[in-house]
Amino acid sequence: MTVLDGFLDFAISTADTTIHGCQGGEGPPVLLLHGIPETRLMWHRVAPRLAEHFTVIATDLRGFGDSGTPPSAPDHAPYSMRAIAREQVEVMNALGHERFGVVGHDRGARCAYRMALDHRHAVDRLVVLDIVPTGEAFRRAGKDFSLGYWIWSFLAAPEPVPEELIARAPDVVVDHMLDSWSEVPDAFPPEVRAAYTEKFRDPATVHAICEEYRAAATVDCDHDEADRGRRRITCPTLALWSRGGAVAEWYDPLEIWRTWCEDVRGGPVQCGHFIPEEAPEETLRHLLAFLS
Repeated sequence: MTVLDGFLDFAISTADTTIHGCQGGEGPPVLLLHGIPETRLMWHRVAPRLAEHFTVIATDLRGFGDSGTPPSAPDHAPYSMRAIAREQVEVMNALGHERFGVVGHDRGARCAYRMALDHRHAVDRLVVLDIVPTGEAFRRAGKDFSLGYWIWSFLAAPEPVPEELIARAPDVVVDHMLDSWSEVPDAFPPEVRAAYTEKFRDPATVHAICEEYRAAATVDCDHDEADRGRRRITCPTLALWSRGGAVAEWYDPLEIWRTWCEDVRGGPVQCGHFIPEEAPEETLRHLLAFLS
């Protein structure tokens, strides 16, 4: 499986690199953004049916999937969510969409909420899946966070430690993420799992992903702290999270999002972390009701 059913692939040159994605359907535009260790393929159970009502665009974030891996910098800013969000807006504008809904999972959700803060003119509806803001997560970090979100510390470790270790066993890393964070058996078809793993065999991709986590622990936190109490997300927002996962266990997600959003609603979904892949019917029901 390399494309979403019924979708056409595209490659768009941006200011810094090339972003790959796919588009299908007709109607109001909706951008779908994936998490780790995934690519745009994570939407394979949701996007085709969503495209019956919307123009659906699913992209690979910079550094992931088929998208480019532009050079980083000592401060990791090229892999900040500010830079990634700006690039995704650039892609949507190139496709002719000045204003659109955005649905993000995991890392894609961090891009999505940063986009809603930095590009209010562009985002008319925001959906964030199984996260709280990055700055909030680090502010509340303790023993549970350190052990449960081990990947945040591991991938943010100094170069080349995580890069070299992942290169020795990319399948172990990807399988562990998929299997330990999910609850629904067989949520990942073999061809999709293989596609995720294959991308982690590319040293440039792994380095770019590590740079994104280094940015999360530094510049992304700085951006959130600068916005805390000063800027709010003004568009309607839907937050969904895993009923039994870390977000539900460690936080009151709606209470946190209410401090960042003027209009937020949502609740838990009975599945693991990978909501669109584990609970596609419930995900679709929520998205259709909210985005419409």
